[in-house]
Amino acid sequence: MDRLTEMEAFATVVDQGGFTDAAKKMGISKSAVSKHVSALEARLGARLLNRTTRRVSPTEIGLAYYDRARRVLNDAGEADALVTSMQTAPSGLLRISVATDFGVNHLSQVLGAFLGAYPEITVNMVLNNRYVELISEGFDMAVRIGELEDSTLRAHKLTETTRRMIASPDYFTQYGRPNKIDDLNNHKLLHYSNQANSAVWKLTAPSGERRQVRTAGWLTVNDGQSLLNAGIAYLPSFLYADAMRKGLVAEAIPDLPIETQGIFAVYPQGHFTQPKVRAFVDFLSRTFAGKGPDHW
Repeated sequence: MDRLTEMEAFATVVDQGGFTDAAKKMGISKSAVSKHVSALEARLGARLLNRTTRRVSPTEIGLAYYDRARRVLNDAGEADALVTSMQTAPSGLLRISVATDFGVNHLSQVLGAFLGAYPEITVNMVLNNRYVELISEGFDMAVRIGELEDSTLRAHKLTETTRRMIASPDYFTQYGRPNKIDDLNNHKLLHYSNQANSAVWKLTAPSGERRQVRTAGWLTVNDGQSLLNAGIAYLPSFLYADAMRKGLVAEAIPDLPIETQGIFAVYPQGHFTQPKVRAFVDFLSRTFAGKGPDHW
């Protein structure tokens, strides 16, 4: 007899508490279930079930075997599901958490192409700048920027972005340009409220020393794009790159080392990735392959 069928019959008897209900669950006769279990016990040379006229329960050995058998059966079921999913078109609702600025300025612009390529998928993209618990909050994946805190998630690096202090030429004309980090104390530094710890800029001096600069609070904005015209802002390149190419902003202290951050697609770990998630991660990888750190 098939070993997996024997294991399934035994595990189902334990799950259902008897042969009759196990037979109904498996869609076979009660005698067939009994034969499978008897064949398993004969092959193992051990009694796995205590049988009485009123109830069936696993023996001590049977209980230990059940734990391992159930794991094997679950793995086999997941393997079957994996093959099935890989042969079917990705479909269903895809819930994504994305940082607001990146979602508005870049991800929203390419979603149409993704939906056109995968018409069976619908997308719910939530824009926010707080840390989202993917599983408990019902998200399939997220796009995150910078250092990753949650090691329980799978992470696929899409590209990189740089961070620089930038301001408009008009600002430098009116207030002057800082030459070193200490000069920032005399300038209008902008507080980006959508970013964690944005009231404190962590900068690297030309010597390699790590410095912290607290923003003066002259202006607080929760939209990074709005900061491009109001003073000195410390922003990622996916916000300032286009404005810098057009000459609308320039770097405040060009001698400072450039800070680089990764942009990642993250999603829950598992034995296999949902087809809709795999399709979107692959799409993002292709879409952003030529982007970053400063090519946006």
